[in-house]
This record gives sequence, structure tokens and C-alpha cells, in this order.
Amino acid sequence: MTFKKILLIISGFICLILGGVGIILPLLPTTPLVLLAAICFSAANEKLNNWLSRSRLFGPYIENYRTGQGISKCRKIVSVVYLWIGLVTSMIVIQTTAIYIILSIVGIGVTIHILMIKTKKK
Repeated sequence: MTFKKILLIISGFICLILGGVGIILPLLPTTPLVLLAAICFSAANEKLNNWLSRSRLFGPYIENYRTGQGISKCRKIVSVVYLWIGLVTSMIVIQTTAIYIILSIVGIGVTIHILMIKTKKK
């Protein structure tokens, strides 16, 4: 195995872990990180690429991106709700005006982004 492939595999796992954390923490973008992991794995190792593409948790992200289907309405709603729960929780814990402003701007931007993504038809 070449150094480049090893580096791609390590990068893929780092992106995948960060994407997984992004499911819980709204400030980490899950979909772009999972897609980046898929790109790294597809260039480095077919088995890892197939494993990720068939993953129950991350497979739908990759498949919807590859086919251009978009995100289901339910997933959009859940994403926005979790986003705002995380942001409001952070605001309550930190209680700083600058954090309120920054997190509100981030929340509005991410909400707009999620709502602008194509809605997957059933």
C-alpha cells in the first residue's frame, strides 16, 4: 500500500469521525465530511468505499448525493430541530452576547442551507 493511500484512508476516517460527531454537534457539517470521507475511501480502498456506501448511518447521505435525490422532508426537519437545540443549549451554557450573535448567525445560515437543499421525493 502506498503512502498516498494510507494518508487517504487516515483522512477518510478522520472525516468520518468528525461527520459522526456532527450528527450530535450542530457546528460540524455531517454531510460534507461524510462525502469527503467517501471520496478519500474511493481513491484509496474499494472495500472501505463499499463499506461506507452500504453503512446504515452514512450510506443514505452518499447515495442521495450521488443520485441527486436530495434530503427527505423528515430529515430536514430533524436536522433543523437538532441544530437549534444544540445552538440554544450552547447559548444557555455560555451566556455571552457575542456567542448569542455568532451562534444565531450560524444557525440562520445553516437553516437556510438545509431548507434550500432539494427535497427528496418519496
